[in-house]
Amino acid sequence: MPNLLDETSGLMAFVRAVEAGSFTAAARDLGTTPSAVSKSVARLEKKIGARLFLRSTRALTLTQDGQMFFERIAPLLREIDASDDAIRSQTAPSGRLRISMPGELAPLLLPSLFRRFAKSYPDLQLDIGLTDRFVNLVREDYDVALRVGTTMQDDLIVRRLADLPMAIVASPAFLDTWGSPKSVEELAGLPFARYAMGGVVQPVRLADGTVFVPRGRVDGDTGMALIQAARSGLGAAYLLRCLVTNELRAGSLVELAPDIALPRLPLSVLHAFGRTVPARIRLFCDFMVGEAKILAGL
Repeated sequence: MPNLLDETSGLMAFVRAVEAGSFTAAARDLGTTPSAVSKSVARLEKKIGARLFLRSTRALTLTQDGQMFFERIAPLLREIDASDDAIRSQTAPSGRLRISMPGELAPLLLPSLFRRFAKSYPDLQLDIGLTDRFVNLVREDYDVALRVGTTMQDDLIVRRLADLPMAIVASPAFLDTWGSPKSVEELAGLPFARYAMGGVVQPVRLADGTVFVPRGRVDGDTGMALIQAARSGLGAAYLLRCLVTNELRAGSLVELAPDIALPRLPLSVLHAFGRTVPARIRLFCDFMVGEAKILAGL
C-alpha cells in the first residue's frame, strides 16, 4: 500500500484538474504551470499504480479508478483546507463561497442574501449557481447547496432547515369551468400544468400517502412555467406555497381543495466538508435557518 502523505502536491494537482476540467485551468488555480500539474499527476499515478485520466488534446476524462480515487480524496483535501478556517474562526470569513440553489427560490432568497449576508461579510466572494438539478458538490466544486425534497446522498452533511408547505392552485376562470374538487378522485381528474424533470412527469403527493400522476397538456421544468400556465387557465399546478404567495394574495390564483391535506417538503442545506466545517459554510448555514423559517411561513 503506497504512502501518499508525501504526495500532497500530486493530490492537489489531481483534484484541481478534475474540478477545473484541464491541467491548464488547474495550474491557474494553483499558481503553477500546466507542465508541473501534468508531472505531479503522472508521479501520483506511478505511486498508486493506476491510471487516473484518459488524456487527449481536447479534454481530460477520468478512468473508473480515477473516479473512485477522486471521490475518496477530494473530501479529505477539503477537510485540510477547512482546518485553517477552524483555527481562524474568530476572524472574518474570506475567500470564495460557491452556492447552488433552486432557481425557483432565488427571487425569495437572493435579496436578503445580498443585502444582509454579503454586507456582513465583505471579504467573501459569492458565486451563485441556479438550478433545480441535484449538483454533485465535490465533482462540480460547489461549497454548499440548498435543496428541496428528500436527499439520498449519504456522503454529504445534510442540515434540515424547514419544512415548506405545498399548494394546489388554479385561476378563477379554471374554477368557473371545472368547479372546485370535493374529493381526491375529483382532484385527480382535473387537468394540470405538470412538473416534468428530464421528460418524466412528477406525481402529485397528498398528506395521506395518496399519489397520482396528473393528466394535462402543459409540461414544464420550472415553477415559473407552471405558474404562468395556471394563471392562463390551462391547468391546476402543484407547487411550493411560497412560490405563489403573491398570486394568492392578488387573486390571480386561488387554492384548490383546501380541505385536502398536502405534505410539506424539507428544505435542506448540504455540504461535503465533514466535521471540520469552514467558517464561511457554517455562517451561511446559520443565516439560512432564519430565511427558511420565513419561507415556511409564506
